[in-house]
Amino acid sequence: MVTQLPSSTHKDIIYPDSDGQPMADNTKQFELIVWIKENLDLLFANDPNVFVAGDLLWYPVEGDNKLRQAPDVMVVFGRPKGYRGSYKQWLEDNIPPQVVFEIWSPGNRISKMAKKIEFYERYGVEEYYLYEPDVVDLTGWQLRNSRLEVIDQMAGWVSPKLGVRFELSEEELQIYRHDGQRFLTYLELDQQRQQERQRAEQAEARAEQERQRAEQAENELQALRALLQERGINPEQL
Repeated sequence: MVTQLPSSTHKDIIYPDSDGQPMADNTKQFELIVWIKENLDLLFANDPNVFVAGDLLWYPVEGDNKLRQAPDVMVVFGRPKGYRGSYKQWLEDNIPPQVVFEIWSPGNRISKMAKKIEFYERYGVEEYYLYEPDVVDLTGWQLRNSRLEVIDQMAGWVSPKLGVRFELSEEELQIYRHDGQRFLTYLELDQQRQQERQRAEQAEARAEQERQRAEQAENELQALRALLQERGINPEQL
């Protein structure tokens, strides 16, 4: 357990919102980060106490502005959505990110990734997922007995915290929501919205046609009744 000094001792310490490092080293890595982050946003859109962030500096210990990481994507259960320049854990009920995603890039080194695992293990991450897009390989770790242990089989694995399922093909990683809906790219989401809009417009047009037909039928019935009455016939007695 980390012992923290009273906050007054640290009032003059600055915690930068940027570490000067790029969010991604290439377009593929950037697209994957955005893909995971945006789909997690959608997944938890109706839960006000799930905070999702991409490339946000996380400071776990007050008073130490060198001790930090910026996960590609992180999910915090129990904290409200909203703007943050960085995630200062002592200002967040001391709740750490429980789920972290990283996308491997050419600039990564094994030693650097090992230090990240050590950091995440020490400061409370419960699930850590590392995806290597060039070889379509996903490695996962789960916190067990205070240690992040490798998940033996990632294909078909369901995240205990997120409820999503991971699948791997020869070409790419796929992630599925608990309702079976696949994580979609921005373009796929846009196409889906357009299709839903078109279906709604078509349904509205059909409803309008039915209304017009019903109105026409009612007008014809009223005209027939009027004609019968002109000829001295009571339409109610027919």
